[in-house]
Amino acid sequence: MAKQEIKWRLWRVAVFLAALAPLVYWSFQVYQNAAGPEPGRYLLLNIGIGGLWLMLLTLSLTPLSKLTRWKGFALIRRQLGLWTLAYAVLHLCCYALFILGLDWALLGAEIVKRPYIIVGMLALLGLILLGATSNRAAMRKLGKRWKSLHKLAYPILALILLHFFWVVRADMAEWAGYAAVGALLLALRLPPIARTLPRLRYRVVTR
Repeated sequence: MAKQEIKWRLWRVAVFLAALAPLVYWSFQVYQNAAGPEPGRYLLLNIGIGGLWLMLLTLSLTPLSKLTRWKGFALIRRQLGLWTLAYAVLHLCCYALFILGLDWALLGAEIVKRPYIIVGMLALLGLILLGATSNRAAMRKLGKRWKSLHKLAYPILALILLHFFWVVRADMAEWAGYAAVGALLLALRLPPIARTLPRLRYRVVTR
């Protein structure tokens, strides 16, 4: 096996372990009774925020690739996207287990009281769609439509931020930070700005 291939495999393994590490840490905190009086809500909130972090990291990979031309960012884009979906599914599982107590009859009343659940479910459905079409077979089948479909990532991010806004209205500073990063990533995808990223790299390298 070529050294380059070994390097990329190790890079993917490192990213996998980095994405897994928070879940292990939060689970250990619960096991140690160090997660506060409501460990279920502790897991629910932290996994949700972790999913938001992963979504932002995933969306940052394209501008980083254009700016640096480093292949490593493109290689982990699908992996981080699937991790984002995994965190979102775990977030839903925590909600079903610790809030609903697996009593789905309560879901209707919860939706009436907390409409952010609908927003979160729409975001999850979008992530499932992107995850299901992130393979090469789907890319070949969809052709040019694949890129258009995966531009849904930004409306999905908006739904996630709205969901998070309703949940943590007491801490607007934290939400504003995530929203600012999301707005920056969206701005970097605008054609006039996106076209300048490779030229910006060239100017930095040649100085």
